[in-house]
Amino acid sequence: QRILRLAELCRRLETEEEKVLPFYPSSLAEEELQDARRVLEETPVEPLAWVMQDYVGLERFWQRFNKAKLEEKVLEQVQEALLKRNQHLRKLLNQYLEGVTVSQNVLKEPHCL
Repeated sequence: QRILRLAELCRRLETEEEKVLPFYPSSLAEEELQDARRVLEETPVEPLAWVMQDYVGLERFWQRFNKAKLEEKVLEQVQEALLKRNQHLRKLLNQYLEGVTVSQNVLKEPHCL
């Protein structure tokens, strides 16, 4: 119940995009989706299935949790790529500045030839 209350509170902080399209589209085919819905509507016969019905309300929570984890991984990859790009640009900048410094030193010194 506590998790469900927290989920309701978090809903207020969602962006409009998250409210309209909260999850990624399913990768299941239409026939597979229908099979999954049919199984969910059947009365469970196994004890574990009975217990799992108590947690159906948490399905949205786990969807959001998994979406947040996926987005976190994507952001980590983007950050890593940006760090590599930054290192590359710093290296190019240092090479350029070394070239400029050498040119200025050559200009200051009298020609020895």
